[in-house]
Amino acid sequence: MGSRSSYLLDVLVTEFGEAIKRDPAAFRRKFRKMAASPFAFYRGSASVFYADLSGPYADGAFLDERTRRVWIHGDLHAENFGTYMNASGVLVFNVNDFDEAYVGPYTWDLKRFAASVALLGYAKALSDDAIAQLVGEFGRAYLSELGGIARGGDDAIGALTLDTTTGVLHRVLQTARLRTRVSMLDVETTIDSYDRRFAFMEGRSPVDPETREAVIGAFHDYLATLPAPGNPVEHVVKDVALRKGVGIGSAGLPSYNLLLEGRSQALENDVILYMKQAQVPAVSRHVTDSRVARYFRHQGHRTAESQRALQAYADPWLGYTTLRGAGQLVAEVSPYSADLDWDDVNEPAELMAIMRDLGRAVARMHSVADDESSHDLVNFSTEEAIVAAVGDNESEFIAMLEDFAYDYGAQARQDHQQFVDLFRNGKLPGV
Repeated sequence: MGSRSSYLLDVLVTEFGEAIKRDPAAFRRKFRKMAASPFAFYRGSASVFYADLSGPYADGAFLDERTRRVWIHGDLHAENFGTYMNASGVLVFNVNDFDEAYVGPYTWDLKRFAASVALLGYAKALSDDAIAQLVGEFGRAYLSELGGIARGGDDAIGALTLDTTTGVLHRVLQTARLRTRVSMLDVETTIDSYDRRFAFMEGRSPVDPETREAVIGAFHDYLATLPAPGNPVEHVVKDVALRKGVGIGSAGLPSYNLLLEGRSQALENDVILYMKQAQVPAVSRHVTDSRVARYFRHQGHRTAESQRALQAYADPWLGYTTLRGAGQLVAEVSPYSADLDWDDVNEPAELMAIMRDLGRAVARMHSVADDESSHDLVNFSTEEAIVAAVGDNESEFIAMLEDFAYDYGAQARQDHQQFVDLFRNGKLPGV
């Protein structure tokens, strides 16, 4: 077995070995999904990416003491963007899925995204020059928006909403706007004896009385972590169900759905929450700052706190709890969620426009989580620190992202093939 194959095997076993022992079938499903394409492999192997950034691809360019400890998304790839309804009732297109969020070098987010664009572009048969242009457009938009935020005034464009977007992203927001809570509830639930209960389907099943009691107990603890108290009616739990097979990154982790009464006893405003066990983020294995590790009570607290830090006006139902000793993330299953479908975007002009918008979105995300937010882990202005670290070297900064996208995109494609060979030949232990 070649040295890179051995390296991949070591990293994957270190990251997933214990979890594979607990649920081998879940990881067989996960690994089959990862085997489907280089992009799918890249999505499911953040552990390999961060091992590389701490090893053969280590680079301290455009980093200093402050910009090495910015709140980062941790898994910033092209498919981790979508819509949500913020706490102010505004539909926003932004980064989503904060399961891997942590504090580390801001360039790690940008490099992870850039490499994902290279993989996406390769799958669309774009030339290397075309991919470099996309990455460059993303990087320039990121720096422009971040500089505008740092300077204040009207230079920054702001959140991606129905008022500030055009083209593809505007259509995604319009699609989300057409969705309704009632239509989601009609799919996810059924009416039984004049009240809603979960509809059981593939991936969702009933829970036993002991589990139901434990989940409801964890729910009551979670209520104390919400930023604003609700009325007693909306916190009535009507049903609990077990979810399985949720997401490529959540293999083997238990997840529960809770059906709540909502703001009144009318059936059309019932609320569905998910409570899922949070996991150790891959990036944390390569960030040695003890102040960061000590800040979090458990992984559920880390995930919720990170999302609140990185997402302005986050989901009002976002919180955390513990269930049977394990940290849990709790949030709403939103009826207004819509993802960008990259299969429908192939024209260069549309792709360039999306890169500009996503660059702005990432800049907003990095700038939110700093000394002006509600937490005190990052106690300086991140936008000012990053702008200072880049200085007058914008062209060199863009070239760094373009070069990394090309090099690591090629590496990820090779890694995918070696991963497939490891998996199909039985070299991944336990699956």
